[in-house]
Amino acid sequence: MTEQRLYIQGIVLNEETRCTLADLCRLCSVNAELIHEMIEEGIITPEGPSTREWHFTSLAIKRVRTAIRLQQDLRVNLPGCALALDLLDELEELRRLSRHR
Repeated sequence: MTEQRLYIQGIVLNEETRCTLADLCRLCSVNAELIHEMIEEGIITPEGPSTREWHFTSLAIKRVRTAIRLQQDLRVNLPGCALALDLLDELEELRRLSRHR
């Protein structure tokens, strides 16, 4: 009988995590063009004055990955992804507020 092993790879993100455009593309397995489109739709917002100096937070990584899943699994277009992500953020905030009451 052969032993099977399952390897799981992950990335630890925290609030201080910052990545470049190239890092974001690599982490999310997308091209820079899609990231630019997501920026135009308001899905993510880069920090920094120019493309070469852009940095993205761990929240941006999470939003890009969620948008990709919405596109792949539900065939949602980018404007729809932006709306869904905004609604998910509002829902999370309402849940947080209700827990503190």
